[in-house]
Amino acid sequence: MARMPRPRKPFTQREVTRHGVTVWYFRRGKGPRIRLPGPYGSEEFNAAYEAAMAGAPVEKKATAPRTSLRWLVDRYMESGRFSRLAPETQKFRQRILLKVCETGGAMNFHHITKSDIQQGKVRREATPFAAQNYVKVMKALFQFAVDSAWIDENPAANVKGRAPETDGFHTWTLEEVIQYQNTHPVGTQARLALDLLLYTGLRRADAVIVGRQHIKDGKLILRTSKNKTEVVLPILPPLAASISATKTGDLALLCTSRGKPWVKESFGAWFAEQCAAANVPGRAHGLRKAGATFAAENGATEIQLAAMYGWKNPRMAERYTRRANRSRLAEQASNALFPNLETGAGNSAEKPMKSKAEN
Repeated sequence: MARMPRPRKPFTQREVTRHGVTVWYFRRGKGPRIRLPGPYGSEEFNAAYEAAMAGAPVEKKATAPRTSLRWLVDRYMESGRFSRLAPETQKFRQRILLKVCETGGAMNFHHITKSDIQQGKVRREATPFAAQNYVKVMKALFQFAVDSAWIDENPAANVKGRAPETDGFHTWTLEEVIQYQNTHPVGTQARLALDLLLYTGLRRADAVIVGRQHIKDGKLILRTSKNKTEVVLPILPPLAASISATKTGDLALLCTSRGKPWVKESFGAWFAEQCAAANVPGRAHGLRKAGATFAAENGATEIQLAAMYGWKNPRMAERYTRRANRSRLAEQASNALFPNLETGAGNSAEKPMKSKAEN
């Protein structure tokens, strides 16, 4: 069964057609039923809902031809398969699909080939992550078409969408964390933001909703928004001190100057300003990476990292433990060059290695 949005907007009604497509209507009392376009919660849906609430006419959505790529995209975004995705994933895929429809929405999706998908990927290769995400979303879209018996084969199935060779967001260094702390003292929202992100490893979308209602017996208990994994984290002393010293919102620890909870995107922009004020290059997601790095370097196992950061895929944890192990092995190899000296000993430069000939 498709996951139902909560809380549901007043006067909305949900129906599933015989084709398995989810559609929404607005009806107040015994008034007329008004079809609300787009996926639940989308900009298109919300605009139509506000118009219906105000008694204004709701513009009917132009119906794309049943053979067009736009028609397929509309059916996918109305499907139970799409509605079961996490809200953030829905927004992410919707942005990509609507962008594709701006230039290719009129194409007959029955005639789209692997070559067409490949060319779309090539056009995005200047931004490697955009190319990778494009391939991933097109695979999901056309697999939906295959499963709906509208086409026989998925043209994107064999297009490689290998992740680009990059570390992505900048990982904070310990020196950068200290520099930020020196700029933003305990008791400020800016400092609480850093402490919450660093000492819990939460993503922005989860950090902005954390409130005292999520804290019990010295632990933070939260189901993550991305993959719905429950994380149970101890409130470490630095974070506890920061929470205690800071004026927080009613239902969210992090709040705007008006005491209102942050929206994820607005919080990201605000936190970037705090980083700029501290003259550090890091951003919110980089603190999550920094925390995982620090934990791995101090001996945290892959299972422990996966439990803290809510990773279902063990490869994420392996990335950090492998890097930490490489660092430790490199240090051991360096020590082997001077087996009689401690690492960093002041007289190491005075005792160069001797060749066998010299011995």
